[in-house]
Amino acid sequence: MKRKALVTSLLLGLGLTGLQAHAADTELNLYTARHYQTDEALYNNFTKQTGIKINRIEAKEDELLERIKNEGANSPADVFITVDASRLAKADEAGVFAPVKSKVLEQRIPAHLRTDTWFSFSTRARVIVYNKETIKPEQVATYESLAAPALKGKVCTRTGSHPYNLSLGAALIKHNGAEATEKWARGVVENFARAPKGGDTDQIKAVAAGECGVAIANSYYVARLMNSDKPADKEVVSKFGVVWPNQSSWGTHINVSGGGMLKHAPHKEAAVKFLEYLASDEAQAYFANGNNEWPVVPSVKVKNPALQTLGEFKADTLPIGDLAKTVAEAQRIYDRAGYR
Repeated sequence: MKRKALVTSLLLGLGLTGLQAHAADTELNLYTARHYQTDEALYNNFTKQTGIKINRIEAKEDELLERIKNEGANSPADVFITVDASRLAKADEAGVFAPVKSKVLEQRIPAHLRTDTWFSFSTRARVIVYNKETIKPEQVATYESLAAPALKGKVCTRTGSHPYNLSLGAALIKHNGAEATEKWARGVVENFARAPKGGDTDQIKAVAAGECGVAIANSYYVARLMNSDKPADKEVVSKFGVVWPNQSSWGTHINVSGGGMLKHAPHKEAAVKFLEYLASDEAQAYFANGNNEWPVVPSVKVKNPALQTLGEFKADTLPIGDLAKTVAEAQRIYDRAGYR
């Protein structure tokens, strides 16, 4: 309730009434579920370059999507940004995005990382983290290996209903088929060291503490710990190793942060400018160096020490739009397997 009250007060404070929202394109109304403080520089730099003021509303993705749907044609929102392909697909299925024609976006963002209505602006890999004392990296070279009997009682993950794990399940369905993916999910459940709980950082710390032998985590959580100056974090980093899964087959699964222009955007010109700005060299480098994500534009150089230490890897090139369409099936498979 507090969050809803906060969002409401922010809307009123920004004066986003139907009349004011339709002012000239000297402003942009952004609804974002990205919760990273480092994004502040992105927005400030866009305003400095274009003179377009960003009115930003931050909340959870489901809340923002519901607000956009309820506001309908009177919505002041121009752009919606969130993390995870499944969440972007959910918004697309709700019909809130508008098609965007932009040569800049088409030229800079690889085809498999965009659709006609939404675009990826950064990626994060779903890596395998293992305890150096109890697990050898060759034991966990693939996602499929997490279901191996040798890992019984050694696997930790966050809940199966979390979008990060659902997107991984969707990728496995696309590559291996539904039947094999369900068998895999049952094997992973059999190998749990404990019931799924916590976030990705909790999984990494559990591996370092020896509570688990292996876990799945998004790469930027690993990089965040690696870049930390805190002694406790340095101790954690010394205890685990990282594997890029499936390098001999379809590549490491990646997920995205992205967004698109909304169907009823009152500032369409500003919206397209903002999306194109997020694909610029400056913004792309900031995703990497400011928040430990990888840029989607291949030519952008990364200067993040942790990402450089993790090194290059073969990424899965499954079209992100196709991946998102299989998430619902992944949830059904996880439910049947008891992966909750």
